[in-house]
Amino acid sequence: MILCLLALLALSSCYREPPLHLYDEDNPAIELPWVELRLDLYWDYGLNLGINYDWRAEWYYGNYGKEGGWDSEDMRLFGELEYVEPTNFFIRRYYTGDVPYGKRLDKYPAYIKAKLFQAKYDWGFWDILTWNDVKTIDGVQSLAFSESEDFDQEVTAYTNQTMYSSRYHAPRYQNSFYEPEQLFSACERGIDINRNLKDFVFDEEQNIWVRRLNMMLEPITYIYLPQVILHHNINPITNVRRIKPDVEPGMQICDANLSGLARSTSLNTGVAGMDAIAVKFKMRQKYDMDMNGETVDIVGGRLMTFGICGQNGNHITRAEDNMDTEHHYLDVNMRFYNGMDSTFVFDVTDQVRKRYKGGVITVELDMDTVRVPTRPGGSGFTAIVKDYEYETHEIEIKNK
Repeated sequence: MILCLLALLALSSCYREPPLHLYDEDNPAIELPWVELRLDLYWDYGLNLGINYDWRAEWYYGNYGKEGGWDSEDMRLFGELEYVEPTNFFIRRYYTGDVPYGKRLDKYPAYIKAKLFQAKYDWGFWDILTWNDVKTIDGVQSLAFSESEDFDQEVTAYTNQTMYSSRYHAPRYQNSFYEPEQLFSACERGIDINRNLKDFVFDEEQNIWVRRLNMMLEPITYIYLPQVILHHNINPITNVRRIKPDVEPGMQICDANLSGLARSTSLNTGVAGMDAIAVKFKMRQKYDMDMNGETVDIVGGRLMTFGICGQNGNHITRAEDNMDTEHHYLDVNMRFYNGMDSTFVFDVTDQVRKRYKGGVITVELDMDTVRVPTRPGGSGFTAIVKDYEYETHEIEIKNK
């Protein structure tokens, strides 16, 4: 399975000799090499300790059992499991004159359909911002962008509210928000385009002088893999049955939300916004999955978010640096064999804080402890949930 990590985005400014003049002669080139994004390397939570995060070992929804693996139905519901390398980019070049990191005097927008971009530069200092164009299967895009006429303002990405309510720890908003699509960005400031060729090298193959900048192209949306393990989902004593198919045989789909996540993010810095929201997504039930030799049903899927409020997950190097103050609840709406629905709510705050730039979120539910609802909305009960270290604690399951 080819999954995804960070890579260098090389921006190359080039011109021919003679004459040595950027603006009037040839246009400097920006080259965008292929980006490799592998989750095995990107989710490097134990890197400084020499401990690899083996997410596959705890992601039972992805086991290749009877109905395991990331199959065609998962692809149709969630898209690719891994980050998909972008090919088209938006470019914003800002001219700051003779002042590095100064006020931006002009903006030059461009769109790239390939990995090579050429444009004219005046002598002086420049800022460059780039982000990927979003491609969706159905042509409907959730991501929106805010770009001010003030060139010094950051460009932000955000999504809007759905029509579905969200009651669990979304203090300012009654409704949940759409998932963002995969978004990558890079920003470099104070780029010196100078006459004396400082920091330039001569490319003999192309017969041009080249200025290369190491810009880190980073994902600023984060992949989470939530799963609810259903133990004893067929039990004659409690009459708990498998969740009724929601739409058609083979497609057991339910709605879910993960709360306490950011509403937006900055393309310039990768820092997520401070508004806490609930993100709506779909989950799918798979039957007769293997979990360490036990046969279980699993409700799982793939979720994309802007991540922790006020944080850039890519730049957190220690767990102590994560300043998350929000609580995170996973609520999942499931249907019982008698047609009644209940909303299960799990406190997954500790898990989200540990996986500040994505990863597996696991809760376990013993169906022997669950009363089958006999009226719409169900009733309250207590369930056993386990965290990553499998320490058992009790939480209250709230129902609509």
